[in-house]
Amino acid sequence: MLARVANNLFWMGRYIERSEHIARFMNVNYFSSLDAPNTLSQSRQFVLKSMLFMVGRPVSNDELILNEEQVIYDLGLNSDKPYSILNNIKAIRENANSARDLISTELYEAINKFYHFILNYESDVLVKRGLYDFTVNVTESSSILRNKIRGTLLHDQVYAIIMLGINIERATQIIRIINTKYNDALNAQGSYGNKIAHSSEWSTLLKCAEAYDMMRRLYKKTPASVTTLEFLVLNADCPRSVMNSLNQICSHVQVLDQSKYPVKNSTSCLVGKLRSKFSFMQVEEIEKDIKGFIDQILDDLFKISERMEQEFFNY
Repeated sequence: MLARVANNLFWMGRYIERSEHIARFMNVNYFSSLDAPNTLSQSRQFVLKSMLFMVGRPVSNDELILNEEQVIYDLGLNSDKPYSILNNIKAIRENANSARDLISTELYEAINKFYHFILNYESDVLVKRGLYDFTVNVTESSSILRNKIRGTLLHDQVYAIIMLGINIERATQIIRIINTKYNDALNAQGSYGNKIAHSSEWSTLLKCAEAYDMMRRLYKKTPASVTTLEFLVLNADCPRSVMNSLNQICSHVQVLDQSKYPVKNSTSCLVGKLRSKFSFMQVEEIEKDIKGFIDQILDDLFKISERMEQEFFNY
């Protein structure tokens, strides 16, 4: 396989996961604000700023009044915005086209269907009444693509490369969502007890990760900062957790690098060290400095991705 083609498969996986997380974050935050327990969390400006923060476009001017329709359009269908869902879907299709002979017809057809749905979606419909329909279709279509990957491809190097992209991006997006909701919790300042630890933003965070019901089932209590962070970062049984993603990454890297002893600073080495670190980490260490932890793990994931591209996909 050409390194260029491998790189296209890797980024196809990343864009699939990225588009889903942006869509779900938009959906959950927009509609959760209707039931938020305090006035600030109910504010549409608060919600819009949270959406922009999540995609890496934070609004630093507190006085700025955002246009709701413009923000939704920018995040959904604005081809001039590199972070828009439309551009993510275009990137999925372009990368799939470059590796057409390595993926199944069923997967390619599902990608094309997804692409044409987004391309033909009316911007006026999205910004006025279509946010729920649009975001649900994006999350469901992304799930269909993952199912086609798992169910129609040989579980060989091609599969491993795509899944590396998916899991690297999943861990990254979960951390970005944690960062955003922690920032929202700081700004919203809940109305009882420890204002940060018991903010309603932790419940919203779990819903953004499709992990709310399972977290309640495991802990049998209202989400708080400690239980939420432990579940989404350290619990290997949670399919959206960072630890679960690291386990998956480690498994798929071994398909590409079968050396018995990983070379220093190789992808296998970096992933193994980070995985071991998380295996023995306590949630209290995270909660003690949430912002510092977020910055560190994002940096670690970036280094792993960068090293992976240099080692396996450099052309």
